Amino acid sequence: MRIGIMGLGRIGAFHAETLAGLEAVESLVVTDPSPDTAAVAGRLGATAVDSPEAVLAAGVDGVVIAAATDAHPGLVLATVRAGVPVFCEKPVARTMKEGVEVRDAVKDSGVPIQIGYNRRFDPGFAAARAAVARGELGLLHTVRSTTLDPEPPPPAYITASGGIFRDCSVHDFDIIRWVTGREVTEVYVTGSNRGAKYIAAAGDADTTAALLTLDDKTLALVSNSRHNARGYDVRMELHGFKDSIAVGLEDRLPLRSVEPGTAFPAAAPHHFFMDRFAVAYRAELIAFTEVVAGLRSSPCTVEDALEAGWIAEACTLSLRERRAVRIEEVRTA
Repeated sequence: MRIGIMGLGRIGAFHAETLAGLEAVESLVVTDPSPDTAAVAGRLGATAVDSPEAVLAAGVDGVVIAAATDAHPGLVLATVRAGVPVFCEKPVARTMKEGVEVRDAVKDSGVPIQIGYNRRFDPGFAAARAAVARGELGLLHTVRSTTLDPEPPPPAYITASGGIFRDCSVHDFDIIRWVTGREVTEVYVTGSNRGAKYIAAAGDADTTAALLTLDDKTLALVSNSRHNARGYDVRMELHGFKDSIAVGLEDRLPLRSVEPGTAFPAAAPHHFFMDRFAVAYRAELIAFTEVVAGLRSSPCTVEDALEAGWIAEACTLSLRERRAVRIEEVRTA
């Protein structure tokens, strides 16, 4: 199949390299305003074109959107209007209002849309979901989910990110929903700024803790920070009345044990998301080729992405007003 890629920044170039190595993908058509586009295309044996419209006119079977967030709604809608299956990196749009508009515009199109929440394709998280579904843990009472970045993004990224909950924590929110099969009903959040001053200047927090109440009264604790000097730390714990399990307790865990005689973890820590989730990203794009081929339905829909977004909206309000916020308070449609 022939796949188009709109956007060749850090994640777009990474996706392009992954797609170029997939058996199902015969050719790539790429576009990006960067002057490096031709060089990237040449390295991958791809065809470079000068616009998203040219990508859609090139006879592509599917499109991967990895452009800046502000461009997502327009590119998704244009691709759907062309009748081409689309993979779009999260978020669907910068604001929930725009995201709802996209959902409403495409809901009857019949064109499959997959949103990029890669943790759903990580073997550890998939195993955790299966364990919960089989009832191995019994009734859940506590979930802990962590995402700690090794260092903060640059100031320009922070000001355009929508805040730590919409940019970073949203991955935890999505994976909590996916692994447990439950919905979040209420959040309570606190946060602080003890690191990069430009994050506080942007009105954002660099470290946050969120307590989520799920619809079956399970409590989920989400910890996030832009500062984790040892590496990129993503983990989940699930505790039930019959058993407890963890995702991410492996030798590249960026955490140092000080217990005497303990050598764990023994390997070099994960540096960033692209090495921590290399396997997941590949599986995610393989899934998209299966969506394009009509072999499966979308494994992460626009509706799924909006549900994680409503949790982020509630957390943003909770941090600002220092109070518990119910999801229904921020949901507009």
